[in-house]
Amino acid sequence: MTRQMTGAKMVVQALKDQGVDTIFGYPGGAVLPIYDEIFQQNDIKHVLVRHEQAAIHAAEGYARSTGKVGVALVTSGPGATNAVTGLTDALLDSIPLVVFSGQVATFMIGTDGFQEADTVGITRPCTKHNWLIKDTDKLADTVHQAFHVATSGRPGPVLIDLPKDVQFAQGEYVPPQKAKKSYYQPKVKASIEEITDLVALIEKAERPLFYTGGGVINSGPAASQLLRELVDTTGFPITTTLMGLGSYPASGKGWLGMPGMHGLYEANMAMHDCDLMINVGARFDDRITGLVSAFSPGSTKVHIDIDPSSVNKIIRVDLPIIGDVGHVLEDVLKVWKSRGRKTKSAALKQWWAQIETWKDIRCLNYTNSQTVIKPQYALERLQALTGGMDRYITTEVGQHQMWAAQYLGFEAPNRWMTSGGLGTMGYGFPASIGVQMAHPESLVINVAGEASWLMNMQEMGTAMQYRLPVKQFILNNERLGMVRQWQELLHGERYSSSWSESLPDFVKLAEAFGAKGILCSDPKDLDDAIMEMIKYDGPVIFDCLVEKHENCFPMIPSGKPHNEMLLSAEAEAFEGGGALV
Repeated sequence: MTRQMTGAKMVVQALKDQGVDTIFGYPGGAVLPIYDEIFQQNDIKHVLVRHEQAAIHAAEGYARSTGKVGVALVTSGPGATNAVTGLTDALLDSIPLVVFSGQVATFMIGTDGFQEADTVGITRPCTKHNWLIKDTDKLADTVHQAFHVATSGRPGPVLIDLPKDVQFAQGEYVPPQKAKKSYYQPKVKASIEEITDLVALIEKAERPLFYTGGGVINSGPAASQLLRELVDTTGFPITTTLMGLGSYPASGKGWLGMPGMHGLYEANMAMHDCDLMINVGARFDDRITGLVSAFSPGSTKVHIDIDPSSVNKIIRVDLPIIGDVGHVLEDVLKVWKSRGRKTKSAALKQWWAQIETWKDIRCLNYTNSQTVIKPQYALERLQALTGGMDRYITTEVGQHQMWAAQYLGFEAPNRWMTSGGLGTMGYGFPASIGVQMAHPESLVINVAGEASWLMNMQEMGTAMQYRLPVKQFILNNERLGMVRQWQELLHGERYSSSWSESLPDFVKLAEAFGAKGILCSDPKDLDDAIMEMIKYDGPVIFDCLVEKHENCFPMIPSGKPHNEMLLSAEAEAFEGGGALV
């Protein structure tokens, strides 16, 4: 028997059949039929955010921390256009989302009706795929396809635009097992010849390096375990990008830290001087490569990625391997073990000796203070006091984000949520809400700068309404820190619009929402204040007043190669300390 139901009911039923338990959204006239169906059931929780951008970022946080699809629901017109930033963010960072947008009735499309926008046209460049549904009979099948597309191959956001009359109309519901998904089947297994070629390179490499990214996490927990086994058994060093932190444990013996513009000295030097670079699930983006023409000039480059369009897009590689990271690593381990687990151990020992000399630079050194909180110190103490807890970290975007990546350690995947490719200020707070919804008993901390945090400050209302004990750890330097740093180093210290002369009292702001506010400005009080934040059973805004003019080092200036880094004065550089190496 066929199941007849309205389009609105189909959406909710399809979400149930896909295992969805949480939706983030904001209602409006064009999606009220769906909201009416949500009201009449109890299987799916709806989280009312205060802005549609926040709905998408919350869904991203939920997805990134669980490995499941994040779902959001917005209305037509401005509801959909407000979602564009989040969709673009998810596309660049490969986050699987299914977003539903309302649309004016089909007979009104193209008439410039109230709250009409060409949502499919607007979102085509910032989604993996999108659909405009004009036939209710095709709706359920499309929803199931959307989940397949969002999660298959390189994950990403998809959008379904739903005219209001389609939501009211009756149609036939199609269950997931009958949906048409065969048209999109990305390749997940690499050929044995490619695997064998990679193993041969591993066996003869003298200065090898694994360069790993978010693709390892997207492949699932097994991929991270396989990566750890391969790194530890070969004895090769490994760097991990901003999006891949936690895929290999920070305490692991092979880890060199994060590479790139604000990456560690030893990681960048190893990338520059290696003779074999094995890229696993990263995309050679500009924050990593620096000057492309001078990027790792002496290395044989291998690129393992499920997205063919990412291979040879920026860096020409010697051995492209298209496939899912988990499948490829599993096969590499099998072949390498079957051939005797061979590496050039003597050369590898020399390579590690060289790496240790780079580590001696101590590129994260800074001068602490007894009177003012240094941002690095704040994050060192946050790590010391929370590192052993069931902890999830989100961030906003800026200096604090880079310091968090440098000073916080992650032992497992899916514990670190940040905006990488798009660098979206305002991401971290709503993302922390999504993470806390998915992990209600865990400690969720958003490391923020005051300027970035203010972009979605209205989500304090969401945190309070749903009793989400998210901790907002604001490193408040009263500056647009990264902008100010660039102006100091690259624009002659001309500080154009890089500070605010009107900031709120964050403690009073927290109290206005009914949350807890904590102010800390003295290093001696920091540990006690952090513990007060952690122990409070509710949302907290922690206003941590930090040094206003601290710069984030190391730093590769734009247009420079990996081996030309700006270091802090405290770093023990080869030629006398500080300056440009």
